[in-house]
Amino acid sequence: MNSDLTMTYSAIVTGKDQKKVVRVSFERPKEKNVSDTAEGILPDCRITKCSGFSDEEVSQLEQYLKANLDDIMSKAKVISNPLKWL
Repeated sequence: MNSDLTMTYSAIVTGKDQKKVVRVSFERPKEKNVSDTAEGILPDCRITKCSGFSDEEVSQLEQYLKANLDDIMSKAKVISNPLKWL
């Protein structure tokens, strides 16, 4: 991934369909305080919203999510447990 690209993820949450999911956001800064953004969902490894990324870049982000699914899910599990915050 691009070194200017940042990724954040949520704790594990319950989606509309009652399925446990993690929301992942990617952001790439541009000029004049504007950013390219993409939002995805795990475990589907699918980008659901994006602005400023090409179709090829979206595909690369989805491949990144697939390749790192277990790691991201395990980290989201840790931040989902308030007892681990201290």
